Amino acid sequence: MSPVHDFRKPAIIILGAPGSGKGTQGKILGTIPRFFHCACGDVFRSLDTRTALGQKFVEYSSRGELVPDELTIELWKAQIDNLADSHVYKPDIDTLVLDGIPRNVEQARILERHLEVHHVFHLSCPNRNELARRMRKRALKDNRLDDASDRVIDQRIATYEAETKPILEYYPDEKITTIDATQAPVKVVSEIISKILTLPLHPENEGQIF
Repeated sequence: MSPVHDFRKPAIIILGAPGSGKGTQGKILGTIPRFFHCACGDVFRSLDTRTALGQKFVEYSSRGELVPDELTIELWKAQIDNLADSHVYKPDIDTLVLDGIPRNVEQARILERHLEVHHVFHLSCPNRNELARRMRKRALKDNRLDDASDRVIDQRIATYEAETKPILEYYPDEKITTIDATQAPVKVVSEIISKILTLPLHPENEGQIF
């Protein structure tokens, strides 16, 4: 195994319900040198379905079944390793910014083999009407009219509450910062960066800009 792949990579997780703005925050952080934004959706959209792993993914998705957690993380890791091999992502100096993965506690457990999670940013939006408004607006903007229906929106929020939000109980309290996601995006990113500045991310590279 390449030494690029055989250590636990530093990471932070942005966690929040659909519509909480985690994708927006992840993209902003990904523009900062030494941070690499890894959106789960982008990883799977770029999956090579000709590979053995890709074929396994197709087997499940073509049947409309959920991909098992172990395979989900395998697929994710294969894509991350490809990005490292092509030097798009540099694990020795970059901190991964995860958005959309892990999706449940079991995936968080499996990821521990590959990542050292330094912090989890919980974008909190208890106002479900505001979440629904944001999701509807995004769906219409992206021309995904089916995703703008109340039924789909309610289902996605319920799935998050049941499967993804319990991740907050998996990590210790000192690794979690809860941020009001209803604030302006610039305020949210300001709070995230303020906390990141206190974290020991790649201390051996401190003072280097690029």
